Amino acid sequence: MTHHAYADRRSGSRTHADGRPPAPPPLPVAARRGPAGRRLLTGLFLVGLVASVLPWWLDTPAGSLTDATATTTAAGQITGLLAGYLLLVQVLMMSRLPVLERVVGGERIAAWHRDLGVTLLVAVLAHTAFILVGYGGLTGRSPWDQAGVMLREYQDLVSAFAAAGLLVLVGLTSVRAVRRALPYELWHATHLAGYAVLLLGFAHQFSNGTQLFRPGPVRTGWIVCYGLVVAALVWGRLVGPLTVNLRHRLRVADVVAESPDTVSIYLTGVRLDRLALLGGQFFRWRFLTRGCWWQSHPFSVSAAANGRWLRLTVKVVGAYTGDLRDLEPGVRVWAVGPSGTFTAAHRVRDRALLIAGGSGITPLRAMLEELPPGAALIYRARTPADVLLHRELDWLAQARGVRIWYVVGSRNDPGPRQVMSPDGLRRLVPDVARRDVYLCGPPGLVEQSRRLLRRIGVPRRQIHVGTFEL
Repeated sequence: MTHHAYADRRSGSRTHADGRPPAPPPLPVAARRGPAGRRLLTGLFLVGLVASVLPWWLDTPAGSLTDATATTTAAGQITGLLAGYLLLVQVLMMSRLPVLERVVGGERIAAWHRDLGVTLLVAVLAHTAFILVGYGGLTGRSPWDQAGVMLREYQDLVSAFAAAGLLVLVGLTSVRAVRRALPYELWHATHLAGYAVLLLGFAHQFSNGTQLFRPGPVRTGWIVCYGLVVAALVWGRLVGPLTVNLRHRLRVADVVAESPDTVSIYLTGVRLDRLALLGGQFFRWRFLTRGCWWQSHPFSVSAAANGRWLRLTVKVVGAYTGDLRDLEPGVRVWAVGPSGTFTAAHRVRDRALLIAGGSGITPLRAMLEELPPGAALIYRARTPADVLLHRELDWLAQARGVRIWYVVGSRNDPGPRQVMSPDGLRRLVPDVARRDVYLCGPPGLVEQSRRLLRRIGVPRRQIHVGTFEL
């Protein structure tokens, strides 16, 4: 284990007339952002969930569910309303609406999107099954025969079944093992089928839905909701990014090798001092050059905003990231963001502990410029060559009073095992339970660290995780 601990240092030799050293300039610290916005959105989601099934409740007389067929049909209607609402929420979360990205953050939206996607898929399949069984019971047909009749005779049912099939495809490709086996571009293209699900499933709700086919406030309300979601999609995916990129006009300034398999890409532009960027946030970057222009990937910035340039530091792990090493100065860049709540502004305590692994140091390095002085950093790496940006980290250690431990070796070596244990972590950072803890690195390190922190009493709300997958 290599260990570096730094005390707060003052530079310069000027003094006041009475011999006192001059006060150092104030260090920039990100202002806190509380959880009120996220709580409001959660409340609105729950209100919408209740409102989506309220029309069925008001339209269903007491005592009308007298047999299994009626109950099954009612279950199909309820799950259909829930599925329609959840689909709207899913597409809204995919819209990249700036207010959602700022309040909730891209990482949390991605997690909510995955979790809610499972619920949506179950609701759609349950709706299909209940309707086929319920309507088949009314007519004396089997579910398969009833499906054939509905496809032939019911308006807009072919597109509805196609939407359900696309949703199943999206769900299958979202399984972690399947996603890892697919190229990112193929997975991303498949995932965009969610928009087609919204379009294909729209019409049958209003031509066949018991609560929605009649003109009235319920039907009008649902149509307004669809219009608002489409407007959010157009703004978040088209208008907003176009405005940001025309304003800042980003270009590649330089590409610098940080290690044999890691590069830093420096970008310049105009009016960068007006870019509302926090250390730890990410953009979805599209480099408009041969071989790269058709792909967009999320990378965190590796330096805090300074008004002059932006920087992202990328580990080469495939063909796309390999091409980034050959970017020429002047290449135009299309960026969508910034996004993410993995920032110093979302801390809940006065001091912080940062735990990084490998290239997971990049958002934490940027965040160190905006955390209050007195933070601590544990940087895990397999070999000394895997330690990135160490000169900058050493400079930040002196400038901001950060204690840094470079923990080098495999997870089974004595040094790393000692540090990543309850006694070892308490020995390095005795007040760890009273700090925010930011984790970023390989999934194994993050999960091990999360379990360790919970064992030693760090509350969940103080643990912040930066993810490599969005």
